[in-house]
Amino acid sequence: MNVFPRPLDVLVEKFAALPGVGRKSAQRMAFYVLGLPDADAEAFADAIREAKRTVHRCKVCQNLTDSEVCPICSGARRDDTVICVVTDPKDVVAMERGREYNGLYHVLHGVLSPMNRVGPDDITVKELLARLGDGKVKEVIMATNTDTEGEATAMYISRLIKPLGIKVTRIAYGIPVGSNLEFADDATLLHAIEGRREM
Repeated sequence: MNVFPRPLDVLVEKFAALPGVGRKSAQRMAFYVLGLPDADAEAFADAIREAKRTVHRCKVCQNLTDSEVCPICSGARRDDTVICVVTDPKDVVAMERGREYNGLYHVLHGVLSPMNRVGPDDITVKELLARLGDGKVKEVIMATNTDTEGEATAMYISRLIKPLGIKVTRIAYGIPVGSNLEFADDATLLHAIEGRREM
């Protein structure tokens, strides 16, 4: 026996389909939306429709934007000799939050994953290589995740770029700030040692 009316059940299913949202959280969201005043519920639905209609990929870096070229690519103060390659737009947000990086980005929109049938043509590798043809870029920073697929993607792309005479670097990773060495696994410790720098 179904406890909810069909429209409410469909709404719960739609929220539950979002990444990281379980059935109980989806139910809470659905009840919240139903409790909104009509004008607020319409504004919520309009915001989704407007984002779907206007947000697309930047023609340069493949990040999300509502204009032809995103504000980062069109920013006059960015260092256009360095490109940081990331997996998805959320990674750009994370990098920008640190306020230390001042170069450009390239968003892959995924990583190589043979098991999931994701190959080089399914991510924006061609678009990245096209950006490197004018000789302006001096360094490409690979900032994909440190899992197996992220590492494989970084390695694959670096092998394509190195023959172009462009420096390819990998972000350093290892022991998080504020943690204890005794809790770090062997691979994390190894990367921390390899990524050390002079003080």
